Amino acid sequence: MRPRERVLAALRLEEPDRVPYCEFGIDRALAQRLMGWGEPESQAADLERNPYTVQEATAIAGRLGLDNIFYVLRPPTYAQKVPGLDGRLFYGEGMIRTEADLARLQLPDPCDDALYAEARAFAQRKGDYAACFVTRVGIFSTMFSMGLENFCVALCENRAFVEAVLDRYFDWSAVVAGRVCRLGFDVFVSTDDMAFKSGPFFSPAVFRDLVMPRYRRVAEKITIPWVVHSDGNLTVFLDDLLSLGIAGLHPIEHGAMDIREVKRSYGDRLCLLGNVDLNTLGRGTPHEVDDEVRELIRDVGPGGGYIVTSGNSLAGYLLPENVLALSRAVRTYGHYPLEF
Repeated sequence: MRPRERVLAALRLEEPDRVPYCEFGIDRALAQRLMGWGEPESQAADLERNPYTVQEATAIAGRLGLDNIFYVLRPPTYAQKVPGLDGRLFYGEGMIRTEADLARLQLPDPCDDALYAEARAFAQRKGDYAACFVTRVGIFSTMFSMGLENFCVALCENRAFVEAVLDRYFDWSAVVAGRVCRLGFDVFVSTDDMAFKSGPFFSPAVFRDLVMPRYRRVAEKITIPWVVHSDGNLTVFLDDLLSLGIAGLHPIEHGAMDIREVKRSYGDRLCLLGNVDLNTLGRGTPHEVDDEVRELIRDVGPGGGYIVTSGNSLAGYLLPENVLALSRAVRTYGHYPLEF
């Protein structure tokens, strides 16, 4: 099977010729080492901009044996970007603190054809790969633009303000979703973190009252398979997300959710994408990576509906030899019918 066919079969909960391997984020610092493009000057990465040309993306996919390439178009998050010890950028204090700050929340015009020109060219040159469009739908951007603490306080004291920010982002995302699904992309990926390892950032009641109606507005515009990403434990939201018609869940974070239990409970309704532990990829050995991938394919792969990915993304601090071991292990153990 061609890579795109392989990915789409898994998203349909079928068994392709082998378990697909996909990633939706690869730090340039790691790509430079993997591709021999020279040592990176910094680990800093802007998660709101597309990181690679289609030529670079297909070259990286070929090196890693990926079945996909990805294009990033996220709305700006109005929060300070703070460098960590390794230079990676993290979101700090939010800038949309009160209604007076709403004038600062300026998103690119989603009706402007120029916004999609690069994405259209990217999708048209995808070759045999599954082209994945990666964006944020709105809840993450709202929380971090407002600041998590300020967001939580406003939920109780100023719900109208929260809804105003949410609507700015979700209305933008609904237009974008409708446009990009006509450009030739194969998968729509929304990356909105909503949970800690212990559970969601907010209650199921808030999610169902405040977030789900807005998700439905976006869902009406999505006409290709939809994969939802969130770190943390999303267990209490899974049935709600399934009601939107999503095809897949990523990354089912190691240490937050039990991917094997999710397979048992939801494997007949949901493609699972994940969840090779970043700790193993960053601090383990190639042998340990091989063991973990083999066990994931053994336990989650039967019956189809499984795509191997890292437990979040390929961060710059991961060991190149371990990332290559992940790729080799998928090709070694992932062919259907699985034999263990």
